[in-house]
Amino acid sequence: MAEEIEKGGLIQKLIDVVNEISSIYDYRSTVKKLFSNLARRLKLLTPLFEEIRDISKDSLPLQSHQSLISLLEAMESAKELLRIGSEGSKIYLVLERDEIMKKYEAVAVRLEQDLNDLSVDELDISDEVKEQVALVLAQFKRAKGRTDAPDADLYEDLSSLYNKDIDVAEDPAVLKRLAEKLHLTEITDLTHESIALHEMVTATFGDPGESIEKMSMLLKRLKDFVQTESPYAGGSPPGESSALPSCTGPPTLVKSIKNSIIPDDFRCPISLELMKDPVIVSTGQTYERSCIEKWLEAGHRTCPKTQQNLTSTALIPNYVLRSLIAQWCETNGMESPKRATQSSSACTPAERSMIESLLRKLNSVSPDDQRTAAGEIRLLAKRNADNRVAVAEAGAIPLLTHLLTAPDSRTQEHAVTALLNLSICEDNKGSIVSSGAVPGIVQVLRKGSMEARENAAATLFSLSVIDENKVTIGSLGAIPPLVLLLSEGTQRGKKDAATALFNLCIYQGNKGRAVRAGVIPTLMELLTEPQSGMKDEALAILAILSSHPEGKVAIGKAEAVPVLVEFIGSGSPRNKENAAAVLVHLCSGDQKYLVEARDLGVMEVLVDLLHHGTDRGKRKAGQLLEKLTKLAEDQKVSAPVQEQDRTPLEDQAGLRHYS
Repeated sequence: MAEEIEKGGLIQKLIDVVNEISSIYDYRSTVKKLFSNLARRLKLLTPLFEEIRDISKDSLPLQSHQSLISLLEAMESAKELLRIGSEGSKIYLVLERDEIMKKYEAVAVRLEQDLNDLSVDELDISDEVKEQVALVLAQFKRAKGRTDAPDADLYEDLSSLYNKDIDVAEDPAVLKRLAEKLHLTEITDLTHESIALHEMVTATFGDPGESIEKMSMLLKRLKDFVQTESPYAGGSPPGESSALPSCTGPPTLVKSIKNSIIPDDFRCPISLELMKDPVIVSTGQTYERSCIEKWLEAGHRTCPKTQQNLTSTALIPNYVLRSLIAQWCETNGMESPKRATQSSSACTPAERSMIESLLRKLNSVSPDDQRTAAGEIRLLAKRNADNRVAVAEAGAIPLLTHLLTAPDSRTQEHAVTALLNLSICEDNKGSIVSSGAVPGIVQVLRKGSMEARENAAATLFSLSVIDENKVTIGSLGAIPPLVLLLSEGTQRGKKDAATALFNLCIYQGNKGRAVRAGVIPTLMELLTEPQSGMKDEALAILAILSSHPEGKVAIGKAEAVPVLVEFIGSGSPRNKENAAAVLVHLCSGDQKYLVEARDLGVMEVLVDLLHHGTDRGKRKAGQLLEKLTKLAEDQKVSAPVQEQDRTPLEDQAGLRHYS
């Protein structure tokens, strides 16, 4: 009897999983073909499970039973992956495509292996079903190594926006392409993407807080663009709103919203009022912070909306939704809801007591206590925004700053990484710099372990988001060790160094420092190494430095023209425009580089860029073509030739309409 129940329960679970997979549909375009095919193959297994369920034997052969258990686990993994492909964040699926494809391949291999291990001859099933299993196996074998062709332009545009400093203006053409390709052109689309993004990142990243904040800022840029282009997308223009039912919120808020209909996505599911401080729980649902906190304080451990058990009581701020609500209020001429200032009161007394205990250890004379406490604060600050505020308010920043010069390398690493995690909170950036942390971070960047150096570079990038900090960090000697890390670091270290250098060199005074530190030869090496994986970053930094007199001279000495011409011809859209921007500066005032570029065939690739490039790329191509036209005219005056032996430059380029 027990065996019969065991068999029946197993087979029913397999059937249930197939049914759940059948209910998943409308996969995101970036994985549509691949995931649809996987789901279709798994649906074909339904007759197999139904026949096994209906056979007269009370139990299955041991080997078949074990194979089916393994197959159930594989199908559960497939179901979760398919759900991500259907409901997951569009931004996540593009930026993390490689990781998604690895998971897909691992699931496909596991499914094929488990099906192959299932000896259908031992089971009392029909020949037709055996043939169907064989068909599914053959399809898995044929599908090995096949993937949907990625949209390279979409990835380039999205990753450039993801890695760009928030203060750097973005090309409207890029934002328009992204909004259209991702189908994020309405406020409802943006809100749903915000919820999906937070749910995806929370479930899959080891450091959800930082990742959410970075991706949220990316989504905010798209939202700002969409709202600018179409101010009433998904909402009503002022003067076209309907009456709102009575509200129990603050009087000023009631007065300001009484003549507008609040979008459902902006209402807290508990209070049904406009959210001031939206936060996300572990199920992915968003609530007003004060409402969900009261729910949790009452002892509930389920999601009020879905009734699912909460795997964690952590509340993650929904930054994009908060921004969308503020934008909606502004669009409709209403006062934006004010959220309570975040402070250490968001922590429980027990958590505050723990933080105080850790701070005492940080201040201890025991190196072991210092190292342990710095490591625990590093993890605390990594988890969520409330912890970052509470730890900083408790006075941890000066103590961590002191430990940057500790003799123990592991303590240094913990201290600099804790400061990195704390710096994610905007209010902490100024506190870290004013505490005198920058010289210690620079010292770790120079002499720390490789991981500590990488995290020191990331910390400097985070702090340099504030413009005045760019000046401080550059003047305190951070740029030379960043250039060294860019040259000799791991791939992650190079990425961190490049990001920090790009941000710091937005400030004109740091450009000369970077050039004098030898960054140009290093950037040229990264551009010419086939497997460097750093071409995007290198060209972006070159484009910034080329506007500086010292930068222009160094780029010229590095014999960059052939490399730039090659990128204009065959690089990504962003790389083409950056290479053209560098060449524009290089050719300003020095015709030898213009002549060199012309002799290398730059004319043809510039014409193509003029017609098919990004808006910025077209502008740069036009500037270079004007310089080439003037060069040809000057040469004609100084060394006239017979008309029949000459093809006008304008005719070659088709420039009559562009000069």
